[in-house]
Amino acid sequence: MFGLFKRKNKEAASTTKIQEEKAEKALDFIMPIEGRIIAITEVEDPVFSEKMMGDGFAIIPEAGLVISPVDGEIINVFPTKHAMGIRSKEGFEFLIHVGLETVNLKGEGFTALVSDGDCIEKGQELLKFDLDYIKKNATSSVVPIIFTDNTKIHVKKLGKVKQGESDILSFE
Repeated sequence: MFGLFKRKNKEAASTTKIQEEKAEKALDFIMPIEGRIIAITEVEDPVFSEKMMGDGFAIIPEAGLVISPVDGEIINVFPTKHAMGIRSKEGFEFLIHVGLETVNLKGEGFTALVSDGDCIEKGQELLKFDLDYIKKNATSSVVPIIFTDNTKIHVKKLGKVKQGESDILSFE
């Protein structure tokens, strides 16, 4: 019976250690887009706002360039180029999704600068998009960034951010 309590204490300590490691890794994440950070719950699409795909945040972009927020690998560039999946070198997986209903644009207004399987470095240009075209032809230009691997995040700063800015997120 006493061994059972020791096991639970070891599991709790292990969980705490993983959370601490994730918190340290958050410092390696930089803002991929210049703009204004909003809570994911403010995105006008329930798939994102209700966190059906995972936890995250969103950026209302001020420019049409996405840079890599981490060192890692491109998992998937969608054929319509409006979204891409990334895996950080630490193993975090997330999606950068430019605009809402932009899949309907069929790639128009987007230029992917990377391909599936490419190794990427923090700050590297990944995607260019025509912000004016998206504002005119999509439901919204908001850019949800969703951690698809069940990672829970805490956004330390809402509002205006610069591309490349760090220390915005922490992991819970």
